Amino acid sequence: MIKKLIREHLFSVVAPIEALIFGTFLFYLAKNLSFWRPHFDLTLPYDELIPFLPWTVSIYIATFLFWYFMLLLCSTDKGPDRERVFCAYHLNAIISFLFFVIMPTTNVRPEIGSEGLWNWLMHIVYSADAPDNLFPSLHCSVAWLCWIGIRGRKDLPRWLSPAALIMAVAICLSTLTTRQHVMVDVFSGVALAELCWLAARSEKLRAVYSRLIGAAMRFVQRLTRTAETTENGG
Repeated sequence: MIKKLIREHLFSVVAPIEALIFGTFLFYLAKNLSFWRPHFDLTLPYDELIPFLPWTVSIYIATFLFWYFMLLLCSTDKGPDRERVFCAYHLNAIISFLFFVIMPTTNVRPEIGSEGLWNWLMHIVYSADAPDNLFPSLHCSVAWLCWIGIRGRKDLPRWLSPAALIMAVAICLSTLTTRQHVMVDVFSGVALAELCWLAARSEKLRAVYSRLIGAAMRFVQRLTRTAETTENGG
């Protein structure tokens, strides 16, 4: 059943997973390339006006599920924008990587209490994610791209695009109220997402992405055929 699903919906199976692996790889590669360099703090006076709200870590963590669900939804598009949104995603990841390496940033995190579920989750997030790779915010840019990918579609329920926009905005706000990012990171992330979406109109750029995802899909097809041959006794 799983192999049949892969054959019939190969792009939808491969594209979201490949995209998240690609982005994660560049994110951690940037950490390893820039950890020794001086980091800039882009905190502005206006950032101090934003309250620290530990409960919003629930939104911050839910971002990862939102990304996958929305990329999966984008992969079902039957029109030309299907590959465009994934091309924009890869552009966003590459440009963000360059910023992380060339101009590494950091911020100052608040003291967190020791009691309560939300404080416990904040401690986990802070322990797992060092305050670097902040400008532009990948949380914001990817969430915004996920909304962009469906905002013009007519084949989806009418409520879905507004709901995705609300979630994308909530994610952006949560990066501020958890002190994971500052305002400059958020606005630059949203702007980068829109710019990458515009750049992905280029047929040449989409052709590069098509070759990349084509290679990934052929690899998965070979794995599936190998598994079938093994099951059938060679």
